[in-house]
Amino acid sequence: MNPLLSPSPPQLRCGARLLDLSEPQVMAIINITPDSFSDGGKFHADGVLLDKVLRRVEEVCEQGATLIDIGGESTRPGSLTVTAGEECDRVLPVVDAIAKRFDTIISVDTSTPEVVRGAAKLGAGLINDVRALLRPGAMDAAAESSLPICLMHMQGEPSSMQQDPRYQNIFDDVAGFLKDRVAACLAAGISEDRLLLDPGFGFGKTTAHNFELFRRIPDFVGMGFPVLVGVSRKSMLGAITGRAVGDRLAASAAMAAMAVERGAHIIRAHDVKETVDAVKLATAVKFEKSNND
Repeated sequence: MNPLLSPSPPQLRCGARLLDLSEPQVMAIINITPDSFSDGGKFHADGVLLDKVLRRVEEVCEQGATLIDIGGESTRPGSLTVTAGEECDRVLPVVDAIAKRFDTIISVDTSTPEVVRGAAKLGAGLINDVRALLRPGAMDAAAESSLPICLMHMQGEPSSMQQDPRYQNIFDDVAGFLKDRVAACLAAGISEDRLLLDPGFGFGKTTAHNFELFRRIPDFVGMGFPVLVGVSRKSMLGAITGRAVGDRLAASAAMAAMAVERGAHIIRAHDVKETVDAVKLATAVKFEKSNND
């Protein structure tokens, strides 16, 4: 295991599969919603588009993604919640189809207990929850699933989170929240080796907040859990480069490499091929430094 990465376990049990964390991994984003901020409607799975989703899964697996993150509820700023039934109808057929066709780890981007339970039964390997299991019933559903859970920090709800977010101290507040959620998981019977952390870039944070948290990635890694970083195409990149959402590939790849240098374990990305290359290069630099120490 690369000693420059965190002391967290080198492997994560994701259902029937093991995820190697001794080197950074890339998680491909596939949003099956009509209104996601970057690719809304592109993979909205209403039956006709299921084949399109599966072709994209095949493509990103060939490009080097080791996890596929399926989301059925948009969490872009200003978005509204969907019903549990609607989210199940969007997500579960996709999880089922992917699990039957591909040897890959399926992550389900959800806060909804019904989706957690259904996806776990169909072969999902990871629960990625922007609300850190705070939605009623989510903690119990996650505990019953036996799957690992990524706990993310978000201030407020997507519908209002970007309306003047404020903190006493951005790192202390976010880290304190994540520590509290870890404690709640442990109390619910979810073991430490099932937990990952995500600072929640863009979720109730200003540009200054986001970059301060990014600089502090090593401190999140130091908390002893695998760290997931998702900054792909986000507004924090647009604020610096002045580029529109669809023109942030270079910035996203650069941030992916910097996140790896800072110790991140999983990089969540839209542009998988380019992100995999950036991660490989950053990892090679880290290993070379380690080998020369």
